[in-house]
Amino acid sequence: MYPALAVHEALKTQRSNLNVLWVGGDGGMEASLVQRAGISFKAIPAAGLHGVGLRALPRNFALLARGFAASRKILREFRPDVLFFTGGYLAAPMAFAGARIPSLAFVPDVEPALALKAIAPLMDRVALIGPDSKKFFSARKRLVESGYPVRAHLLSGSPSEARLKLGLRADKPVLLVWGGSRGARSINQALIQHLPRMLQLAQIVHISGELDWPQVQSARESLTVNQQNDYHAYAYLHEEMGAALVSADLVVSRAGASVLGEYPLLGLASILVPYPHAWRYQKVNADALAKRGAAVVLEDGRLMDELANVVQALLADAEKLKSLSDAARALAQPDAARRIASQLLELAGEEPL
Repeated sequence: MYPALAVHEALKTQRSNLNVLWVGGDGGMEASLVQRAGISFKAIPAAGLHGVGLRALPRNFALLARGFAASRKILREFRPDVLFFTGGYLAAPMAFAGARIPSLAFVPDVEPALALKAIAPLMDRVALIGPDSKKFFSARKRLVESGYPVRAHLLSGSPSEARLKLGLRADKPVLLVWGGSRGARSINQALIQHLPRMLQLAQIVHISGELDWPQVQSARESLTVNQQNDYHAYAYLHEEMGAALVSADLVVSRAGASVLGEYPLLGLASILVPYPHAWRYQKVNADALAKRGAAVVLEDGRLMDELANVVQALLADAEKLKSLSDAARALAQPDAARRIASQLLELAGEEPL
């Protein structure tokens, strides 16, 4: 979702008369976030097939068929000049319905997910975050190395301004702990287990997700007043997420696709904990940064025993922390959103500015 919003921002700087329709799924946070950005939204039915039990397959096939019909109706009414895909099973019905319309797919992870692999042959171009993704595609002539598009507001403000915005002190390191929009239970639990010790090391910005929020509130109430002053917990952050990232000296998070763009752009040292039940996409992402010296990888099963020790070791080693930060920043591609926007305009038959 966020790479597409970043590309939308870049398109608006090149075309003031932009007419965009976002097609997504029913329920969840997607519709509200998209509409907050001022983009029209329509939902279609769809469901995944990968990793689904046999009992669910007939229903999911039926949903995909309904999604295909809904996609055709949307395309007849909206008449787009170009289609832009960023993955997910919702892409499949729209990609097949719009097979004759110029199209571009962005692959946000190092390894493309099944839906993107399935629709790639239908695409006029496929944008990749870097060269490591090329081995997963055969039609090399359609591949474009764009980098990972990041929203412009993440670059706004200095670390001192970001800390002031979040009520953080300037004289103590900041540890950001989060697990993505839905949170990460094992990360939350490991942090809560060692919270008093971790607060001796750093101020903590903890974004837990809605599911574990009651547990986080309970943990905060058990802290002393001084500890509570250094523990900044949120269920979710919208516009303030940029300040949380900019203010951090070290991040603990899952290894979703955003770490490949946001952490390098901001030069963030990170401890990445790949989600163990999401095929291998997050592990491949984490390993791609780790092998370049830009992150430390910690297995989910080792979190409870080792998270506090790893955090303490890194915060105590300024040279190692700087090395991780510098290696991450060397991978940054701040022009990625503009590159993809230019590709879309070209496919639509317009000259990019």
